Amino acid sequence: MIDLVPALQDAIRGAIRAVITADPGPAAATDLDVDALDVVVQRVPDDKPGDYGSPVAFALAKRLRRNPAALAAAIKDRLELPPGVARVEAVGPYLNVFVDPGVFVRAVLALPHEVERSGRKIVIEHTSVNPNKEAHVGHLRNIVLGDALARIERAAGYQVEVQNYIDDTGRQAAESLFAVGYFGAEHDGTTKYDHWLGALYVRLGQAKDADGDTIERGVTDVMHALERGDLRVEVERIVRAQLETCFALGVEYDLLVWESDVVAAGFLQRGLDVLQQLPSVTRPAEGKYAGALVMDVSAFLPGLEEPQVVLVRSDGNAMYVAKDIGYHLWKVGRLEGLRYAPFAEQPSGAVLWTSAPTGDASVPGRTFAHGDQAVNVIDARQAHPQTIVRTALQMTGGGKDEDSLHHLAYEVVTLEGQAMSGRKGVTLAIDTVIDEAVRRARAVVLEKQPELASADEVARAVGIGALRFAMLKSEAKRVIDFRWDHALNLAGDSAPYVQYAHARACSILRAVAAAGVDVRGADTVAADWSALGPLEVRLASEVARFHDVIAQAAAADAPHVVAQYALDLATAWNGYYNHKGPDGKPDTSVMRSAQGQREARAALVGGVRDVLARSLHVLGIAAPEQM
Repeated sequence: MIDLVPALQDAIRGAIRAVITADPGPAAATDLDVDALDVVVQRVPDDKPGDYGSPVAFALAKRLRRNPAALAAAIKDRLELPPGVARVEAVGPYLNVFVDPGVFVRAVLALPHEVERSGRKIVIEHTSVNPNKEAHVGHLRNIVLGDALARIERAAGYQVEVQNYIDDTGRQAAESLFAVGYFGAEHDGTTKYDHWLGALYVRLGQAKDADGDTIERGVTDVMHALERGDLRVEVERIVRAQLETCFALGVEYDLLVWESDVVAAGFLQRGLDVLQQLPSVTRPAEGKYAGALVMDVSAFLPGLEEPQVVLVRSDGNAMYVAKDIGYHLWKVGRLEGLRYAPFAEQPSGAVLWTSAPTGDASVPGRTFAHGDQAVNVIDARQAHPQTIVRTALQMTGGGKDEDSLHHLAYEVVTLEGQAMSGRKGVTLAIDTVIDEAVRRARAVVLEKQPELASADEVARAVGIGALRFAMLKSEAKRVIDFRWDHALNLAGDSAPYVQYAHARACSILRAVAAAGVDVRGADTVAADWSALGPLEVRLASEVARFHDVIAQAAAADAPHVVAQYALDLATAWNGYYNHKGPDGKPDTSVMRSAQGQREARAALVGGVRDVLARSLHVLGIAAPEQM
């Protein structure tokens, strides 16, 4: 069955071609590539006539040197209406399109659920929590953004690999591990391990004033042990505890990449070897950069106050950006060298792999890295280093296109207006937030349905959904101030609002099934599509946006676009459900509709339910059938 909007765009292009053929006019018209013309077709506001509209005549009038209104009328006169379009009117420079309700709604319900799969691979790195303490609400935004983006990219047809970088050689991990021996502490199992270790980390920070020298020497020794790989098992214990939190949020990964393995693979020096083949990478003999290895990025980043990027200082110490460039050359397939081993079985049953010193160089059926594009979910403060890494990939041809690295930059999360600090202990653990969210959600669910058998399951879906949505509904570059009353609000612009809309649709469909109606989408038996009208068109047009929204969100690395769409669809559905006719009585009831209309409306409700569920799924949020 035809997809109306693309068909309408093609028909408008055909009409434009006919207009130009009949009256070529200026040379600009004959040179116009009509096939490549971007014909905008968009929904018409509720207070305007028509269902869809196009400003194409207004956009073309100047180039064709024609009056916009006259051009719109000429296009309308030569337009061959595609199936589903009842008529088109020219209103000034605009084309207003009126669809045939029955044909349109059925066409929307016949749209495929899945898009065509692409061979393009996207490597997404997110989470990357220092392995020294529990993950807090600030990390929650990173984790949820990365997981939602991975789901969106998959829904858009791309192959996705999700990586979690483990900084097992850093100072934070060293301090926490040193603190265990320093305080003679033993984990008794009453507290989750990463929480227990995080408390020791804070305690050690407080002890530095009195015993700073001893602590510094001890931490340095632990850092050396970490670099040798002597404490890998201890760090793995921390990582496993942190992963429990991620799994509780519905987040899974393909590969853990350990800093010590990246170092052992020699990516730093091998990356520098690649960079030193560039004429823009030099080692000046004099001046402020004498003896240093520097990269001139001015040709790619004009206007920088300081276009010389130091890769290796004159004392021989490499800058972190140099290490990062080598690592990303591996991500896009320019370097090999890591070995792999199974790490854990995830809740879905999928194997989580890890880089490992004694692993295998290849895994049957899997090829890690080799991304056509890499996306790093890192806070906005890392924008400049990420820009330098992306520029280096472009300069070396390290990506398969000029857009080989994306930085999904997000702003910080504050806690009730206060900046969070793990060292100072000013944090709110994700585990704590999950428990509180589920507790509050359970109270609300039982208040509405005291006899609900699945109350615990629904409460968990609602509570975690509320948390995830709170991190996704705003554009990533906006600061989020985490407040309990906002994050756990179960009404308004929240996940529970969308979840309840889904549950309402499920309830109606259960009643329909009990009445013997067999809902099969566009193939629903006994549906009288001609009994549908403008109200159904409005709702169906919102349903029809799903794939365009997914494509837009994937292209822009913008999960908030899907979150807003889910709210829009839920609002459209609630508006339809509560609509009243001129007599003040409900006029969209499925079960009270005449035979034929009932089946057609039930099919549309099924489409709404499916797309609400799919929208929630790509946000990583469950869609309960009862609430």
